[in-house]
Amino acid sequence: METDEVLALLRDVAEEVIDPRFRALAEGQVMEKRPGDLVTVADREAEVLITRALSAAHPDALVLGEEATAGDPALLGRFRAAQHAFTVDPVDGTRNFVAGSPDHAVMAAELVGGEVVRSWIWQPQHRVAYVAERGAGAYRDGERLVRPPLGEDLRGVTSRRSWLGRALGTLRALDLTWVCCGVDYPKLVEGEADFVLYGGTKPWDHAPGALLLSEAGGYLGTFDGRPYQPQQPEPRGLVGAADRATYDLVQGLVHQLPGL
Repeated sequence: METDEVLALLRDVAEEVIDPRFRALAEGQVMEKRPGDLVTVADREAEVLITRALSAAHPDALVLGEEATAGDPALLGRFRAAQHAFTVDPVDGTRNFVAGSPDHAVMAAELVGGEVVRSWIWQPQHRVAYVAERGAGAYRDGERLVRPPLGEDLRGVTSRRSWLGRALGTLRALDLTWVCCGVDYPKLVEGEADFVLYGGTKPWDHAPGALLLSEAGGYLGTFDGRPYQPQQPEPRGLVGAADRATYDLVQGLVHQLPGL
């Protein structure tokens, strides 16, 4: 599928099965995969439709969906060995979606030889699309994105509640993210934060934003100082930063976080 066709697929699926459920979820349409980890009928239906279309267009590729992996954890191992793969997060920010917040997204990424080569983020309630292609740039609604210059007072955000309010070295205390990777990474690229810290590192959450960030001049790496690679075993944490210098600064301070 061409890049625009994949974006159209995400939009169409959102219009068919996600948007009608926004602030209209019926009883029994919200479940828990495990305590505190929500899934809705919209997540499951959207993933089936997106996976079906990607698999039909790319029969050689493995499609790693968040909900499919919940039912078949062995899928993650096959993804790590795949030469050609897609990740699919049908409703990133499910808790926001359930709570009626517009800060949720539909995301996909394509990997070839372990590298993310294309990625898509569609924010259905904000009606904004972010697309990146390796070596060709990052775009918002067709306009090229370049990370704004850093200010003097770096703003860091995290979705890990136990890290909120913590100050790394002389940096200001950490604020809360938008609690949705499909919103967090665009906000980082657009300058509303200068770095973001994650404890959760699932490929479907981070592969799309990783390419968007790098193509806009930013950098995503692990707490251990390695570049982020979605098909490698999940690291203990990730630092997304406006540039490599900011990553290096923050990565050198993450040992101060509780629980590490």
